[in-house]
Amino acid sequence: MAPSSYYAVKTRIPSARAVRDEELIPQLVELWESNYRVYGVRKLWKAARRAGIMVGRDQTARLMKLAGTEGARRSKKVKTTRPDPASARHPDLVQREFTATAPNRLWDTDLTFVATWAGVAYVCFIVDAFSRMIVGWRVASHMRTEMILDAIEMARWSRGHHHADLRCHSDAGSQFTSIRYGERLAEIGATPSIGTVGDSYDNALAETVNGYYKAELVRGPARSGPWKTVEDLELATLGWVHWHNTQRLHGYLGDVAPAEFENAFYAVQTGPQQLVGIK
Repeated sequence: MAPSSYYAVKTRIPSARAVRDEELIPQLVELWESNYRVYGVRKLWKAARRAGIMVGRDQTARLMKLAGTEGARRSKKVKTTRPDPASARHPDLVQREFTATAPNRLWDTDLTFVATWAGVAYVCFIVDAFSRMIVGWRVASHMRTEMILDAIEMARWSRGHHHADLRCHSDAGSQFTSIRYGERLAEIGATPSIGTVGDSYDNALAETVNGYYKAELVRGPARSGPWKTVEDLELATLGWVHWHNTQRLHGYLGDVAPAEFENAFYAVQTGPQQLVGIK
């Protein structure tokens, strides 16, 4: 390179695009960091627009590449629940249709596990099919029925004590065919439902949540190192569930968080009644 060319490059005024990139990259990285470092191009672009950052999708992809950031990747599922052939099974009331017209009409639940230095931790989530809200959860060092009952108690505390039209779907694991599980659901008016054995789609919603829980938190890019104890994982799961319910953008919901989706539903339901009251 000629000396004149070298000094011309060194003294050249940065282009408008370069200046804008220098402004946007820290904002996008901060947004990516605040969302467990799990957002890929589409969700980071959506989150940026919601935060008032005017950026295009292709521009977001280019800036993420410059910043060295990328979305979380999911891995293969490992089964944790085993059916008990001696237990009576509830009928399948879902038939792979994991949708609902309102909250507390269909809950889906499953178990997964996480390895820690202190031993294996087992995690149970109860998910509302309408909004993908995690309504109950439990982390424990065992996978006995008690942990499922604890998750139901949390769901009952957060969603109300009785739901006459509620179905609670699960796989055929022995925890979900136990008498105590059926009795606890009966206490809140819920009807148990169990998918078919050997069907990869029999419990798809809960398995999906377990999958991105593993990708976003357990093996996620924001974690500081291996999980040391079950208690460490439980505390981290508490923060992740709060983020999942109140901030995480869900493509199924039109890229809004479950809490926002439910608030919009209830606003529509109560709006006409308020207008009648005014009249």
